[in-house]
Amino acid sequence: MDPNTHETNSYQAFADVYDELMSDVPYDSWTERIDRDIRKYGISKTVTADVPDPESEESLLESERNLVADLGCGTGIITRKLHDLGYDVFGIDNSPEMLTRAFDSDEGRGIMYLNQDMRELDLYSTIGTAVCICDSLNYLTEDEDLEDAFAGISKFLYPGGLFIFDCNTSYKYREVIGESTIAEAGDDVSFIWENFYDEEENINEYDLTLFIKQRDGSYERADETHFQRGIETGDIERLAGTCGFEIVSILDSDTEEEVTDKTERIYAVLRKKKD
Repeated sequence: MDPNTHETNSYQAFADVYDELMSDVPYDSWTERIDRDIRKYGISKTVTADVPDPESEESLLESERNLVADLGCGTGIITRKLHDLGYDVFGIDNSPEMLTRAFDSDEGRGIMYLNQDMRELDLYSTIGTAVCICDSLNYLTEDEDLEDAFAGISKFLYPGGLFIFDCNTSYKYREVIGESTIAEAGDDVSFIWENFYDEEENINEYDLTLFIKQRDGSYERADETHFQRGIETGDIERLAGTCGFEIVSILDSDTEEEVTDKTERIYAVLRKKKD
């Protein structure tokens, strides 16, 4: 299995219907949790209009500490919600199609979006917080890819800054969705989502067939293939150690309690070590 195959045809047609198909995702509660943890553990603050001297060195440093990067932002749902809470946030994604949807949904907020691969980050300044929500890290199917992402995030994080993310576990792919088929018919879009889990490689293949309604009432078919890899607590601990992070918390995303052998999604908060 080629671990980079997912880069060739993912999130093209899917981008146009992504928000509709993901309408049941609890984005509000996820954003509230991110906001809570930034306030509790981080160095970023929401933006205020009262800046004594915006050109002073301290104000410039403060502006960098307050920057929040939403990695794998997709159509920008979490990005917009963090912006509406007052954060100086920008989005990063390697899918031009998803970013086009994010731009189209901006509604005058003026959020900046960058078309970058999180394995090759090249930011214009340090940031105070990086978030990566809704399984984006699971698309990094090789050890070196995941390490490159963690190292790049650490490189651009201000000391004391947070890296907040979630990820699916191998248990979820193996026992919950692997070898399953999900189908749903709607007025504007229908889909068939087939899953195939390779336990030896720890990679789940999604074969997605979409039927998207056109303006003339006909339906156009589109096929995409996605690959995701399970990530475990041990992976996070190892990468935190090699990339200069300390672990604030690693929890079961659904229960917010200790991770077990039946945890489906992990939610982690890491902090960049101070020199």
